Amino acid sequence: MKKLSKNEMQKQYQNKVDGIVPKPPVMKNILWAFCVGGLICCIGQVVQNYFLDGGLIKKDAAAATSSVMVFLGAFLTGIGIYDEIGKRAGAGSVVPITGFANSIVSCAMEFKREGFVFGIGAKMFVIAGPVIVYGLVMAFIVGLIRWFRVFW
Repeated sequence: MKKLSKNEMQKQYQNKVDGIVPKPPVMKNILWAFCVGGLICCIGQVVQNYFLDGGLIKKDAAAATSSVMVFLGAFLTGIGIYDEIGKRAGAGSVVPITGFANSIVSCAMEFKREGFVFGIGAKMFVIAGPVIVYGLVMAFIVGLIRWFRVFW
């Protein structure tokens, strides 16, 4: 019997794995993500229209809508509903601003056993921290570009 090389053994193993692992239902996943993401955005639009009808200017209504949507994402994560939505919708539930709230609250809930300071306070931004840093750095860079455009 011929001794197989490491590369040949890896190829045989990968072929066996490929034959066993079920293929994901890509179209179904895309449709779920589209529908759930669209529903979240529609809810956000309804909330914004409510604030606009209440007399807020567009800029203030947008800020209030963001606050409400972050609260809803955090609240639904806290009671365990948003994670169930995320299992079905995938990126459809992650991309809107509610997904950002979900990432922060999920970390906080995971580390609550370690206490408020060393658990929740210290580790809450494990996932959201890089997003916040990236947003701040990009805002600074865009601000610099605008500042240079004004003076040149």
